[in-house]
Order: sequence, then structure tokens, then C-alpha cells
Amino acid sequence: MNPVVRTGRGRRAATAPTAALALTVAAVLAGCASQGTSLPKAEPLSAERLGLGTAPAPAPAPAPAVAPQWWQALGDPALDALIEQALRDQPDLRQAAARFAQAEAALQVQGAADDVHVSQTVDANRRRFSANGIYPAPLGGNWWNLGTVQTSASWEFDYFGRQRAALAAAMGQRDAAAAEVSAARLTLASQIARGWIALGQALGQKAVLQSLLEQRDRMLALIRQRVDAGLDTAVELRQGEGALPDARAQIEALDEQVALLRHQLAALAGQGPQALRDATPKLPAGAFAPPVEALGLDVLAHRPEVQAARWRAEAAARQIDVTRTAFYPDIRLTAFIGLDALGFGDVLRSDSRQLGTGAALHLPLFDGTRLRGQLRGKEADYNAAVEQYNAVVLASLREAADALTSRDSVQRQQAQQAEALRHAESAYDLATQRYRAGLSNYLTVLNAETQVLQQRRLAIDLQARHAQSQVALMKSLGGGWRAEPQPQPQP
Repeated sequence: MNPVVRTGRGRRAATAPTAALALTVAAVLAGCASQGTSLPKAEPLSAERLGLGTAPAPAPAPAPAVAPQWWQALGDPALDALIEQALRDQPDLRQAAARFAQAEAALQVQGAADDVHVSQTVDANRRRFSANGIYPAPLGGNWWNLGTVQTSASWEFDYFGRQRAALAAAMGQRDAAAAEVSAARLTLASQIARGWIALGQALGQKAVLQSLLEQRDRMLALIRQRVDAGLDTAVELRQGEGALPDARAQIEALDEQVALLRHQLAALAGQGPQALRDATPKLPAGAFAPPVEALGLDVLAHRPEVQAARWRAEAAARQIDVTRTAFYPDIRLTAFIGLDALGFGDVLRSDSRQLGTGAALHLPLFDGTRLRGQLRGKEADYNAAVEQYNAVVLASLREAADALTSRDSVQRQQAQQAEALRHAESAYDLATQRYRAGLSNYLTVLNAETQVLQQRRLAIDLQARHAQSQVALMKSLGGGWRAEPQPQPQP
């Protein structure tokens, strides 16, 4: 045998795997479809764009801490019990909790995607093989028992990071769902607190009108005495009588408002409309929110809805990474071991054993159009999530600014209104004394009384607005929420 020829054949045989490997690499590179042109990327709002990072004034102090049960600062045990019941029974909160459970389950599923998947198969069946098929006689044309006991395992090689990116996206969705539960709780508690204050405001207005009605009753009795004595005419009598139904109509309107507010609060607490028919809240007399002079971007870190929007945007970015990996090949390793036999009696024999290993390579050769469409869709999802985050940031900053502005403005209005009320009450007392002495007519008393009524009702309105602004401030500070670390899946 010619050794030279034998050596040449050995070289040609040795180059066969190399050529196959080169062809495989070329196919892999060809299979990586073009990703096309990306969409313009949305940018989150920065402090500079919001005018909060370049101001010459010193930065505001960090936002003060707020207790998780901040509503207890209002000092009303009935309100405390109502909010606690709402946080326990409100259907909207249960929906948010269910969405969090769904996100947590999805994270659990995704966390298992990188594991080695092992399955056990036990199969027993009776089968007739075709006489005209691939199996010759005596298999073909006869009935046979087939038994299989096999264990299989597979593992996907995550070289391009698809599983890691998908796991990060699922974690972001889970964290966002958890923050949204807290945001729903904070919103519900603030809605009940503000409704409770509005109910106290309506009841306070009703008390003012009832005292006014009693006062007009007494004044009407005085007018009748003066008419009988010839000191007044029928004009003053008709004026006095007409003032009573006007007050009663205003009281009836407030009764309607009180009933509607009780229905609203009962629904927020997950109860029937008549559950709070006896609720009689009082307006808080003073301040209960922590003193805050100014709020900066640091307050956003304590807002659960802001953090939820940020985490959803981050999860959308990870979904882009997941979609990009679809342009690259997938490599999956498989193995199996088991027993297989023709006839049940031979299944458990040692010579019925079978085993094998394998590898599968998936290449996206002619699927670029669909993959590019999916990628652009994920990029659009990310842009939408970023713009949603920006919208939440703007709304949160405006809400915080509004709460501070209203609180400070109402405090100044209260100081001026208290002075106006003292003057109105003094003028009413003088008008009443002059009317009793016969020095002025009843129209003067009515005008002075109207001013007192307006000032007393305005005092209640300002007191309620001050309390409402403090509730809004508590909500702007995040209601005591802190981002708690969630358990992380172990890949």
C-alpha cells in the first residue's frame, strides 16, 4: 500500500470535520438576521429638564418621614377603623393584589426557564404494525405490546443572555406590581380621608345653617311683637317670614350632600350604602402633616406609582434585549436513558436499555422580517413605558407643588378670614341692638346677618381646605411607603 496515498487520505479525512465546522460557523453568521434600524429612544425626564437641577437657590431639604398609618394623625378613631376596613375589604385592592400574584407567578415560571428540565415517561400500549409499512414480518401485520420507561433531560445554552434578560424583565414587572398595590392602598386611604373631611365640612355647614334658622325664628317672633305694637309694618313681617324657607332649603341641600358623601365613603370601604348613615366626623382643628418647606425630586423616590412606572420602563428595556436574542442561534442539549422493549415481559431486562445525547441548533435563516417587526414593537413598548413614567413624574411633582401652595395659601386666608368674621359679628350685634331700639329697619339686620353667615361658612370651608391640602401633602410624600426588597429567584 502506498504510504503517500495513505497519508493524503488521512489528511483529507482530517479536514472533513474542519470543513463541517467552517460551514456551521458560516451558517450561524448567515443565520443572524439583520436587526434593521431602531426606533428613536425615548428619554426619561431629568432634573434639568424639569427646572429642578440648575436653580440658583439651595436644594430643598429631604422630605420628612411619614408614618405608614399617616391617617391616624387626624385623631379620629372612626376614620382609622374605616380606612383599615377599606384596606382589607376593598375589591380594587384585591384586584391589585391579584395582579401582583400573577406577576410573581410569571417570575417563578421565568426563573425556571434556565434550569435543566427533566421528565420521566412510562408508556405501555398495544399496537398493530402495518403489513405494508417499514416493519417486515413477523412485526408487520401483527399486534404487539410495546413498553417504554425513560428519563429525559434538556438544557438550553443561554449564550446570548435571553433567559437572563427575560428573568430581569419578569422581576421588574413583579416589583412594579408590588409598588402598584402600595399605590392603590395610598390612593384609597387618601380618598377616604378627603371624603371624611368633606363629610365633616358638610355637617359643619349644616350646623351653621341650623343655628341661623333658630336665630331667624327668634327674630321672626320679635318682628311679630313689633308689628302688634305698631312699630313695624307688614314689609318687615314678610321679610322675616321669607328668610325661614330659604334657610330650610339650604339645609335640605346639605342633607342631600351629606347622604351622598356617606354613600361614597361606604363604597370606598367596600360596604353597603347605609353602612355609614350615622357617621358624624369633625373637622381637624390644626395641622397634622409634617412641616415641609419645599419638595424636590427626592420626593419621587417615596412615591409608589412613580417607582412602579420606572420599573415597568426598565422591564420593557429588558424585553428589547430578549427580542434581540431571537436574531441569534439557539443551542439546546438533550439526553435520555431508559428501557424499551417489544413485549411487556422484556421491558425491565438489562439488554432493553437505551440511551443517547444530542444537540440542536436553531438558526433564523429567512425570518428577519418577522423578527424586525417584533423588535420594533418592543422598542415602541419601551418608548410608551418611558413616556408613561414621564407623565407620572410630572403629575406627581404638580400634585406636590399644589399641596404646598394650597396649604400655605389657605393658612394666610384663614388669618384674614378670622379678622373678617370678627368684624361681621360685631356689625350684626350692633344692627340687632339698633333694630331693637327702633333706630334701624329689619333689612339692615338681614344684611348684617348674611355677612355673618357667609363668614362662618367660609371659615368651615377654609378649615376643610386646610385639612384637604395636608392629606394631599401626605400623599405627595408617599404616605410612608418604602421600596422593600422582594425575594429574588435563584437561576
